[in-house]
Amino acid sequence: MDQNLGRILVIDDNEDVLFSAKMLLRKYAKEVVMEKNPKKIPFLVSNEEYDIILLDMNFSQDISSGQEGFFWLKEILKYDPSAVVVMITAFGDVEMAVRALKEGATDFVLKPWQNEKLVATLTAASKLRHSYKEVTQLKQVNRTLTAELQTQQPVISGQSPAMRHLFAIIDKVAKTDADILLLGENGTGKEVIARSIHQRSGRADKVFVTVDMGAVTESLFESELFGHKKGAFTDAKEDRIGRFEAANGGTLFLDEIGNLSPSLQSKLLTVLQRREVIRVGTNKPIPIDVRLICATNMPLLDMVQRHEFRQDLLYRINTVELNLPALRERLDDIPLFAEHFLQSYAHKYKQPLKRLSDAALAKLRRYTWPGNVRELQHVLERASIMSDNRELQPEDFFFIPEETSAPVTATIPDTKNLEDLERQAVQRAMQQHEGNISKAAKELGLSRGALYRRLEKYAL
Repeated sequence: MDQNLGRILVIDDNEDVLFSAKMLLRKYAKEVVMEKNPKKIPFLVSNEEYDIILLDMNFSQDISSGQEGFFWLKEILKYDPSAVVVMITAFGDVEMAVRALKEGATDFVLKPWQNEKLVATLTAASKLRHSYKEVTQLKQVNRTLTAELQTQQPVISGQSPAMRHLFAIIDKVAKTDADILLLGENGTGKEVIARSIHQRSGRADKVFVTVDMGAVTESLFESELFGHKKGAFTDAKEDRIGRFEAANGGTLFLDEIGNLSPSLQSKLLTVLQRREVIRVGTNKPIPIDVRLICATNMPLLDMVQRHEFRQDLLYRINTVELNLPALRERLDDIPLFAEHFLQSYAHKYKQPLKRLSDAALAKLRRYTWPGNVRELQHVLERASIMSDNRELQPEDFFFIPEETSAPVTATIPDTKNLEDLERQAVQRAMQQHEGNISKAAKELGLSRGALYRRLEKYAL
């Protein structure tokens, strides 16, 4: 028989009632848990999840008023606001039934019950419980997806031999569910590749969820990835699903996985092996079905040798390993990127579309791009904003000259001229942050606009 009622908790101080309920409901439920003592309710509902709770309204301390039942109904809903509670009593009347429904009960049945009517009532209650869970999960997944969509993603492009080789491998592995490890320098587009793999997979119509592991603190790791129950810790004001649950059925992208501490690596490995998560504050395992894609710019094999990264975790995440080439290894792709980014900035800043002159393109090809595609994106954005011409020229571009791309060491300036000092400070900040306007401006204590004006003033 189809056990579609899930897990049922029956609370009644009458052992005969408990026995009768179990004999009837075990044919329809996955599990029937019986409890005589209502004082155990907080422990039961805080540590386990039940699809239906069948609650007596009158216990030994109060024979007929139903006050104990109303009290325990409030306690159950305090721990689980979406709990489906069906009240049972031998002393029911219309007024008591209406009050029970007003205070959060799903339905109301009288003892002695008719078996068919009780099963029908619990079946309807079970469907309601499933609806509650679906709505809650959809809301939280929607919040996650909204945050994902607000993050502008660069383009995946390339005609260079290195990229054609990479695309050929992607075509082979995307259709499988194999876990993938993406390796490459910062700014090479690992997240873009991960999204491309997801879009070409059998999970394309499901969600793609990203987690920056380098930004997740040790204390919030389990809550962020596995979820938590309301009240599990100080700021846990509501139940929350973790990123694994949000990505269920789809793809989970763990960026900067090389930054995980050994203790967090162990927790992640346990989840990947068991394919289930346990929310913080509960003991209930929740099955998960995700396609895992991880990325890092760190040398994981060397870290394994130094015992900084678990070897068993590395084996788990790199069924297929893809190495993303640096931009300096695919200079032929610069025109494609430039066209895409300039179109994007023309739309973003509501300005005419600009293009590269041959001389400007030649200058971009001569640069070594330590910041890869991300640096190219920032350089093109600045040029697009600062230049008044429809055709960008070499002088419109600022980036670290090849000969000064090494780390800058502090030196004592040999001038006391304020403009010279300011020029040197701006130049050093831009070099240290690889042309990143936002970071350089923050270090200098300037707004982005103020920094742009100084770059223009000093022809930097």
